[in-house]
Amino acid sequence: MFLLKRRFRMVNRISTLLILCGVLVSTAIASEFRRLSSAELIAEEGRLVLLLDSGEVDIRAINSGTVEVLYKLNDSEQLPSFALPEYTKPFIGGVLRQTEDGYLYQLPEVTLNIQANPFKLSFSNKNGYLTQEETGAFLYETIRGFRFALEDEERLMGGGQRILGMNRRGHRLPLYNKAHYGYNSDSSQMYFGLPAVMSDKGYAIAFDNSANGFMDLGYSEKNILQFEAEAGRTSYIFTAGEDYQQLIQNFVSATGTQPLPPRWALGNYASRFGYKSQQEVLDTIEKFIDLDFPVDAVVLDLYWFGPDIKGHMGNLTWDKVNWPEPEKMISDLNANGVKTIMITEPFILRSSSQWQSAIDNSALAKNLAGNARTFDFYFGNTGLVDVFDQNARDWFWQYYKKLNAQGVSGWWGDLGEPEVHPADTLHNMDGNIVTANEIHNVYGHRWAKMVYENQKDARPLERPFIMMRSGFIGSQRYGMIPWTGDVERSWAGLQPQVELALQMSIFGLAYIHSDLGGFAGGEEFDAELYTRWLQYGVFQPVYRPHAQDHIAPEPVFHNLKTQEIVRDFIKLRYRLLPYNYSLSIQNSMTGLPMMRPLFVEFSNASIDRTDAYMWGDSLLVAPVVEQGQSEKDVLLPHGKWFDFWTQKEYIGGKTVTIETPLERIPVFVKAGAFVPMTAPIQNTSQYNSGALDVFYYFDDTVANAEYTMFDDDGISPNTIKSKQYQSFHFTAQAKDHELEINLDVKGQYSTAPSQRDITYTIYNINALPKMIKVDGLEYDVIESDDASPKLGLSLIDELHAIYHADKRTLIIKTKNVTKNQIKIVK
Repeated sequence: MFLLKRRFRMVNRISTLLILCGVLVSTAIASEFRRLSSAELIAEEGRLVLLLDSGEVDIRAINSGTVEVLYKLNDSEQLPSFALPEYTKPFIGGVLRQTEDGYLYQLPEVTLNIQANPFKLSFSNKNGYLTQEETGAFLYETIRGFRFALEDEERLMGGGQRILGMNRRGHRLPLYNKAHYGYNSDSSQMYFGLPAVMSDKGYAIAFDNSANGFMDLGYSEKNILQFEAEAGRTSYIFTAGEDYQQLIQNFVSATGTQPLPPRWALGNYASRFGYKSQQEVLDTIEKFIDLDFPVDAVVLDLYWFGPDIKGHMGNLTWDKVNWPEPEKMISDLNANGVKTIMITEPFILRSSSQWQSAIDNSALAKNLAGNARTFDFYFGNTGLVDVFDQNARDWFWQYYKKLNAQGVSGWWGDLGEPEVHPADTLHNMDGNIVTANEIHNVYGHRWAKMVYENQKDARPLERPFIMMRSGFIGSQRYGMIPWTGDVERSWAGLQPQVELALQMSIFGLAYIHSDLGGFAGGEEFDAELYTRWLQYGVFQPVYRPHAQDHIAPEPVFHNLKTQEIVRDFIKLRYRLLPYNYSLSIQNSMTGLPMMRPLFVEFSNASIDRTDAYMWGDSLLVAPVVEQGQSEKDVLLPHGKWFDFWTQKEYIGGKTVTIETPLERIPVFVKAGAFVPMTAPIQNTSQYNSGALDVFYYFDDTVANAEYTMFDDDGISPNTIKSKQYQSFHFTAQAKDHELEINLDVKGQYSTAPSQRDITYTIYNINALPKMIKVDGLEYDVIESDDASPKLGLSLIDELHAIYHADKRTLIIKTKNVTKNQIKIVK
């Protein structure tokens, strides 16, 4: 018999709240009657305990700018934290001092003002007042949450995947992860919601509650931020930072940084809904290779376990009719450097071959009678794996384990909102029974944790790859790679993709990406839309064209012109691997996203902008998202900028008009930027940083510049922690008529190239240099132009540099370097 033991009261949490004349009918104690009776700082735990007349408030310092605030009112029972790691080393160093009306609790980057009577918390940093609880926590039988005061002009981002504009002030957002099939330019509720906001005043608040609810951003009451849920944890996480970069780093440090994905995750994927046979997969990859398209992975959708869309979900084993030799297929793919990623779903259909096993092992969530809760959805009558139950997780993992042994390299978890999750479904969480609505929003989060932890044990020498479309705050710490769901294959579907990515990335979900080309619908192939989407994809974290296959998502099946344009962009993606992979390592070290809103890098940039964004700190990308657009206006941030394609200079702080032929999209490079690249390759198994092309965008206005590139073996899971990586620190100093560029390489890893050669291309050198010295040796400078036969001079020749007068470009090659010092006298 399924035991219904739990600490939580079983109530109908949906309809029992009465609101009469604006007054909540409840027996709960209103917050305005709370008084603080004592405050105790437990310094060694980084914890402040506040005793109230109605309960207790625990404040835990997570880092120098982040605290967790947990209200324990009237002996209320609490779900565990999901937003924070299970173990977080406490931040030691907070100082508590008494004031006339309460206390101040000071951390290096945030100060809590604790008002004693009535009890209230407010927050500030060295820049001044940030925000305050309005009435703080409220707790009633069927609703609980928090209220904060907002200022008149305050602007708020947050809520995760929504299409509402970057400033979401004035919206009431449902907090219930929900699939939105075929969405385009408008959606208020999608696959991956986040109960978190980030203010333009320099703070973020994450509500650590997994239950069904709402986040009201000044919609019902103009100057009130209200979080409400029907159950769950009465806790929030408050983060401050001196600027957006520090704010993001503090927040992601608290909720958990993303472990490094394998380097191959940055490559090109062959993916569709879906490959129907082993032979189709092999033929498709052969076509990629024959047509000179780089490819690193193939993604198998649901046809691997059945010949039809419906009726087979939950089989979790190969359909041997269409996939007769899966181990050989995977082995053959691996021999070509192509990894296999496989879809799994948490739904076990009654018609599947594993149904009885799931029943016998009590692996499915239950109904109110303690039996498996079954329901109908698109794919058939089904049950749902209870990923909160250890026995169910063990049962589920056995199938992953078998596929692991066959050589599968990555996992794609689909429908994990869950797509259908009846409210009367019961889950067994650590021996306590919880309802579906209490933990719905962390189902995907818990599933990702299961896969991540088991995968680390199964393959301790490799990094897990876990792609899922739904989760919670902090899901990135389980290696989750999310995407933006089943977007319509249309211009209206392409247009909101930057907004969706930026809203997720600033809260730690750095690998958010879209199905390139669009997923759903479409009557016929739109070459322009497809090309523009795949061009944009070069500058997003994951490059994965994916769609319903009545129109092929893979470029190899389209016309020659489309192939030629897209091939060049995919090859550019691979050339940028040193730059892109450094963004991955930086993200894992600091939490800074790969795709960044302009305001993260430029303090005077508007938070509303989604027409352009930063790819790292050097490249500004302005995707073309309008049909037939032959030119685009781009407002450049202050400073000097270079067109990535032509090296033409632009002065920032104003709008420039850029031609947008189908062959390119606007991309700009910040003056003073170093951009490392390498030669095009067929896939990342051939990647070798032993030969680098480093492009430096010199400008007199940038007296000092620096950049760090990172490299490791691309496979081992603990290279950052164990310091098994190399850093390449480039600096440039310009003074009077001299430019000096220095490189210092530090660190080591086992597979590092024994020799590293670097070719420097320095732009914006207006005249033939008078002298060049490289590591103390003087180089001859040979002037050349496009018509000169001297262009044939091999750069391998020692002690020579080439100056292209027409392009104002200087090329210098160095060999076998761990350090470089280049001095250029102009």
